Amino acid sequence: MADTETLLKRWQAAGVLDEETAARIRTYETKTAGETPAGLKWQGVTALILGAILLACGVVLFVSAHWDQMGPGARFVLVLAMVAVFHIGGGLTRANFGGMSSALHAVGTVATGAAIALVGQIFNIQEHWPAAVLLWAVAGLFGWMLLRDQAQQTLALLLVPAWIFCELGYRMEGYIGDDIYMGRLFLVWAVLYITFFLDSRRKAVQGILFGVSVIGAVTGIVLMLSGWTSWSSQQSLIPFGTRVWAWMAIAALPLIVSAFHGHKGLIPIAAAIGFVIALPWCYRTWTESYLVNGVKSTYARSEPNVLAHVLVAAFAVLLCWWGVRLVSRALVNLGIAGFAGTVAWFYFSNVMSKLNRSLGLIGLGVLFLAGGWALERMRRRILAQMAPAKAPPQPTAPELNGGAL
Repeated sequence: MADTETLLKRWQAAGVLDEETAARIRTYETKTAGETPAGLKWQGVTALILGAILLACGVVLFVSAHWDQMGPGARFVLVLAMVAVFHIGGGLTRANFGGMSSALHAVGTVATGAAIALVGQIFNIQEHWPAAVLLWAVAGLFGWMLLRDQAQQTLALLLVPAWIFCELGYRMEGYIGDDIYMGRLFLVWAVLYITFFLDSRRKAVQGILFGVSVIGAVTGIVLMLSGWTSWSSQQSLIPFGTRVWAWMAIAALPLIVSAFHGHKGLIPIAAAIGFVIALPWCYRTWTESYLVNGVKSTYARSEPNVLAHVLVAAFAVLLCWWGVRLVSRALVNLGIAGFAGTVAWFYFSNVMSKLNRSLGLIGLGVLFLAGGWALERMRRRILAQMAPAKAPPQPTAPELNGGAL
């Protein structure tokens, strides 16, 4: 009923419903509320999530405790049973308890990843761990296609880019700029997921992907600011072919996916691509020398310059502006938080180190108080402007006919 009331208020504010129709809908929903079974409340959802996590952890501990005591055949049977039991249990409970079924199937898909790694260990299969992540992603995609639930969709949407990250990270490891390319990959895919699923009706998928994407975006910025450092003179640049594949994953694939939302999807991804191209070059560098066993070696160090702070702040403002365009409170709040974090980062890295301890703390306090107050006022003003204006009352049929029936 609470969800219905929220929708009714929104529709009335937009002028879609009049007061009489809204009252009739409220009466109907109130009357039928006791006739239909209640949906799964937050207490039940929390219990299912915690139960699934605890069950998965218990299985992992049980297998690890008895692993050395079993032969290869028993290990293989245990691995297969570990996956099969959860999916069979999910299938048996699907008709009567959909939430329990989704939780068991999700644990089964997670257990599939562990099973792939364990089977490789049992039979001493040649190690290439990104291939194991690919098999796990394929299992998640099949689970999504067969079950069509939010848990399987979330796992599939996380595992597919995880395989891309793992494969490129494996091929670029040890080369100059590998962290920068991985940071570019993290940030563009994070922006893709944040913007692509903003209007999704599957709130669990949207919420989980939004949270993971925010963490990925912050991680990507940190990696891109590591600079083009080299730990030894024997390091070389990433091979040309690997860089081509990396840019296909960084730019081409996200643009293709975002094109399904038209220009509303392409603009933030194009801005993110331009951002990740420019940010790694915003740094200053110097060379330090040191002795190792009497041999002189050099080490190139770098750190972000002022332009890096400006770019990050500008991208946060862009996200906020795009949130206003899409009427998305979450995106506006994310942009405001990103801008505030950038200002604090600039203060810590460029201002506080040049002051003594007392003045630095005083300045930090003033920054948090005044800056927080100003940003909160701005955030509230932006959100107030986004709220739909209350529409004037619609004329009734007699008024449309000049007052005559």
